[in-house]
Amino acid sequence: MSRFFSSRHASLTAYTPGEQPQDRRYVKLNTNESPFPPSPAVVAAAAAEAARLQLYSDPESRAVTEAVAARYGVSPDMVLMVNGSDEILNFAFLAFGDAEHGFVCPDISYGFYPVFAALNHVPLREIPLRDDFSVDPEDYCGVGANIVLANPNAPTGRALPLADIERIVQTNPGHVVVIDEAYVDFGGESCAALVKRYDNLLVTQTFSKSRSLAGGRLGFGIGCPALIRDLNTIKYSTNPYNVNRMSAACGAAAIADDAYYRKNARTIMENRAYTAQALRQRGFEVLPSAANFLFARPAFCGGGELYRGLKARGVLIRHWDKPRIEAWCRITVGTKEQMDALLAAIDDMIREANA
Repeated sequence: MSRFFSSRHASLTAYTPGEQPQDRRYVKLNTNESPFPPSPAVVAAAAAEAARLQLYSDPESRAVTEAVAARYGVSPDMVLMVNGSDEILNFAFLAFGDAEHGFVCPDISYGFYPVFAALNHVPLREIPLRDDFSVDPEDYCGVGANIVLANPNAPTGRALPLADIERIVQTNPGHVVVIDEAYVDFGGESCAALVKRYDNLLVTQTFSKSRSLAGGRLGFGIGCPALIRDLNTIKYSTNPYNVNRMSAACGAAAIADDAYYRKNARTIMENRAYTAQALRQRGFEVLPSAANFLFARPAFCGGGELYRGLKARGVLIRHWDKPRIEAWCRITVGTKEQMDALLAAIDDMIREANA
C-alpha cells in the first residue's frame, strides 16, 4: 500500500474473487455463473438501451423496480435495485451496523461478509456451522445482534427451511436480519413474502445466477418501506446512478421472461443431481445442495490437489485454504457437456493416482 493509504484500513483483507483467467479456454466451474446465455428478449433490451448510453440512468430504476415488486407481490417502495447484491449487502452493514450493533454470520459462508464488516468498522461474530456444515437455527434465535445468513449457504449449498428463517426473524425483533438469497432459485425457499409481516427482515437477491446476468451487475433488496428508505439514504450518499441503463433494461426483460430462466434453473438442478451421483460413485463425499453448485470432498486426493489437477486439465473449480474446508472444493453446475468434461478430467486424475 502507499504511504497515503488511511490507517483506518491498514488491517483490511480484501475479498478474493474467483479466477477469471485469460491464458486458455477452460471449462469454467468456479464462479457459479449460469452456463446459459440471457434470453433473446434480454439481449434485445440491452441493444435497444445501448443507443441511449449518453444519458444518465433512472436513479429510481422504476421499470425494473416495478417488475421485481410485481414478481414478489410487494409494493415498489419495498424494493431497492443495486449494482449486484454485493452492493446492498455493503449498504446493510453501513446502514444498520456500528460499534454497538454488530452482526453475526456463519463461520463458513460468503467471504464478503467479514470484508464488509471490517470495511465499515462493524463488529462481526462468526458462529460455527455444525460438523455436517449445516446452520443450527437455534444459534441465531434471540442472538442479540444483526444477522446475515446466506440461504442456501455458500459454499456448502445447504439451505434452511422457511419456518426456521421465520423463527430467527421473530426472535430478533430489535435487530435486522439479512437473508442473502443469491442461490434460492435452485431449490431453496424464498422468504421474500415475510417482509410484509416483519419490519426487521431484508431479503437480497441477484440477477447473476439464475437470471444469467453476472456481467450485468444487477441485484435487489426487498424489505419494509422504512428499511428501504434507510438503504436509499446510503445509496444517494454514495452513487445515485448505481444501476446503469442497460442492466436495468435487461433486468426488467429478464423478469418478464421468467419462464426461460425457470427452465434453465430446472436443467441445472437436473445436472446437479446427475453430477452429485457421479461424484459419489467416484468416492467423493458430496453435501446436499439447493444451489447451482456442489460442495465435494475427494477420497483419492486433497482439495487443493483436486483443484490444481483439474486446472491443469482445463477445468476450473474453487478451493479455499481454510482449516475446516481445505479438503473440500466447490463445483459450479453447468451444462451436461461441461459436467461430463469435469468427470472425464477426474477420471484421468484417478487413473494417474492408481497407476
